[in-house]
Amino acid sequence: MPSVPAVLSVDLEYFQHTPAYRSAAGTTDRPTVGREAVDDILDALDSADADATFFTVSEILDSTPDAVDAVADAGHEIGSHTHSHHHLSELSADRRREELATSRERLEAATGQSVDGFRAPSFDIADDHFGTLAATGYAYDSSIVPCRSIPGWYGGEYDLKRPAAATAVDPDAPPTLAELPVAVMPGLGLPLTGTWIRFFGVSYTILGMRLLARRGIPPVLYIHPWELADLPAVEGVPKRVYVRSGAYMRRALRAILEQDFEFVTARTVVADRTLYDGGPPP
Repeated sequence: MPSVPAVLSVDLEYFQHTPAYRSAAGTTDRPTVGREAVDDILDALDSADADATFFTVSEILDSTPDAVDAVADAGHEIGSHTHSHHHLSELSADRRREELATSRERLEAATGQSVDGFRAPSFDIADDHFGTLAATGYAYDSSIVPCRSIPGWYGGEYDLKRPAAATAVDPDAPPTLAELPVAVMPGLGLPLTGTWIRFFGVSYTILGMRLLARRGIPPVLYIHPWELADLPAVEGVPKRVYVRSGAYMRRALRAILEQDFEFVTARTVVADRTLYDGGPPP
């Protein structure tokens, strides 16, 4: 049995929220691609008796409030993934604050849960990120990926591998705010999930989870519902988006949840002060 738990987090967004779709020349007449996969994810979690955190784009409440209801009713944690899934660094400071505040307020009103956690779309954050999070009522962030630089994407900026006070990322961050970084393969320095599980296969992810556990680091994984969906062909969407999406990812999720880990919410790991790097926030 691994000595640390694992987190399976879901960035609850639809295909239409992705930058790859928004910048494409073509469109689809299916407005909520990924909604059906939410049920697949919930079924897999239930079969494995696993808890998860769903970082949710709150505007999906306008089209499919039942998806958020289903997640909350199943007892999983609801976090924020902004209101409209735009890159934060491309917005004004006022608009960033509005994205964070609106998302948290709407999700709490819809679910009755306290929304404590946040993840930025594409892990894209601005200089005022932690201050804005604290000002809008969040307790922890999970937007840091301590991976090597990936040209055109992200990486190369952070080396935090385990939970810590947000001051470990930004010395000026509010001291009560926590950071929960996303899992990266030791040595190779690439994320374990998202695109990378589809590129490298589920065995890569499982190996990385075990290597992190040996180091006492809780693996924090992430997936998107649209990755488990049967995606429509859309002109201009890069081919990499379609690699091993659909049935492969549905099988991969179940294979991950079958591993000998206790899958808990992000909130649970943040609350476990023994897992922190450099001491927990006060």
